[in-house]
Amino acid sequence: MEATKPSPQRLPLLGYSLVLLGALGFSAKAIFIKLAYANSANLDAISLMALRMLFSLPFFLAVACWQRVKSAGSPLSLKQAGGIISLGLMGYYIASYFDFLGLQLISAGLERLILFLYPTFVVMFSALLFKRAINAWVWLSLVLSYSGMLLVFIEQISLQVSGLFLGSSFVLASALVFSFFIMGSGLMVHDIGSARFTAYSMTVACIATLLHFVCLHGLNLLDFSPQVYGLSLLMAIFSTVLPTFFMNAGIHRIGAEPAAIISNTGPIATLGLAYIFLNEAITLVQLSGTLLVLAGVYLVSRVKS
Repeated sequence: MEATKPSPQRLPLLGYSLVLLGALGFSAKAIFIKLAYANSANLDAISLMALRMLFSLPFFLAVACWQRVKSAGSPLSLKQAGGIISLGLMGYYIASYFDFLGLQLISAGLERLILFLYPTFVVMFSALLFKRAINAWVWLSLVLSYSGMLLVFIEQISLQVSGLFLGSSFVLASALVFSFFIMGSGLMVHDIGSARFTAYSMTVACIATLLHFVCLHGLNLLDFSPQVYGLSLLMAIFSTVLPTFFMNAGIHRIGAEPAAIISNTGPIATLGLAYIFLNEAITLVQLSGTLLVLAGVYLVSRVKS
């Protein structure tokens, strides 16, 4: 009896579902981080990052080993290895560290909104570095994005949020570094494949993070509450490992443009999760600013594609 093949409609549906799950997983990361900080007075950014990477590392090592066996006939060149190391440090270690520092000071909703500006940075840096013209649609997307961000930020200033400027600066630095990572990773993914690049670059970032922790705190990772370990494990699985591969698999099935559109649910999901689990207020100004940012990022993604 001939095996039943999946219908053509099911593969796009699976792709949309995978991208949505990936976006929701990434959105939950800030929630796990804020909850972990709230459950331990002596928890700093690098300690929480180290716990996240320690729990994530076995998964990425397993995939990296599998990819190494699978691609035994096409070993990495010295240039490719250098690119993986540089991009892994940039995107998943340096950018993450700035993000974790920022979340010690600002809300999860604001953090996600600032991070979500990275596609606009990609467009602007591409224009500067590669002499690409910025057309009227891109200018409109930039105006929408930064108007929305300014709207939310002014409201935060009026609320006299402590550490607002420093925390926002850390997250903005994270978004800037991540935009360079995105620009550099496109060619690398094309050369060696997304799963291989993700596994290798994340392994590099895990090792760098753990070395950073050891240099600051030694080998002691046992001084935290059980809640912190539980939240770190959940963050490693549901906001690091699974979303990474869900997103890659989804993009492979439906393409980058539909995936970018679905990913726009991220900031809205973070606002909802922050309201439920962190008791962060959702105001009309915040919603309006978020919608402006989403509209700008959506428009710049369409123009770029």
